[in-house]
Amino acid sequence: MSNNESMEMYLETVYILEKSYGHAHVSEVAERLDVSKPSVTKAMKQLKAQGLINKEPYGSITLTEKGNVISKKIHKNHKLITLFLEHSLKLEAYEAEKNACKIEHVLSNKMVIAIKEYLKANDIALEK
Repeated sequence: MSNNESMEMYLETVYILEKSYGHAHVSEVAERLDVSKPSVTKAMKQLKAQGLINKEPYGSITLTEKGNVISKKIHKNHKLITLFLEHSLKLEAYEAEKNACKIEHVLSNKMVIAIKEYLKANDIALEK
């Protein structure tokens, strides 16, 4: 896993947790990604340095405006790819989700647009 891919995974996880609970904590991110708390702490320092998150020492993690824009796009693409894999390849939801998580970081914008067009052409409702 590349560093960029790893950072995207952390950012998307913070997005999901913030969307559900209003904020995230290191322990929650670690649990969701099945990584150690020190790994999350290191990643959060990098995301904070890039201006993507706000983090209180030993406290909550929230996205900055910039972090929210980026993580929302990552999450939207993840859901789009999952939907595509379920409908085009008839993968079970879990299998589609697992594979979408792996490939979402390497697709070009052109490929994402093609997936959207495929779903629209096949009258598959795009998730919001």
